[in-house]
Amino acid sequence: MGMTFQEAIQLYRDIYHRFEKVEGKPWGINGAMIELTKQMGDLSKCIMLQENYYSYQGKKPENLKENIGNELADILGQLIRIADCYGIDLEEAHKAARADEDMDLKRRGV
Repeated sequence: MGMTFQEAIQLYRDIYHRFEKVEGKPWGINGAMIELTKQMGDLSKCIMLQENYYSYQGKKPENLKENIGNELADILGQLIRIADCYGIDLEEAHKAARADEDMDLKRRGV
């Protein structure tokens, strides 16, 4: 059985609090935004490689999909940090945003 969204959030919180002990300070919003930007770049590179926009020096890496998944997970982690900085319940924010989209689509007859 998989983990709930709240369990996934808590798992990452536990990890980043442990990193804060190693780093000696919390990152705060500035560090989270810088890391989010860095992770977006890493994801972009993986996708560019997967979609053959970059040429290879030799054989194409076999684990690109795994790398893409890892980068997506890293991005989610930074979104969790940012939500925590502002005291936002990410699960509730997600539900509310999807409900708004659902209502908009229903108004459009879809």
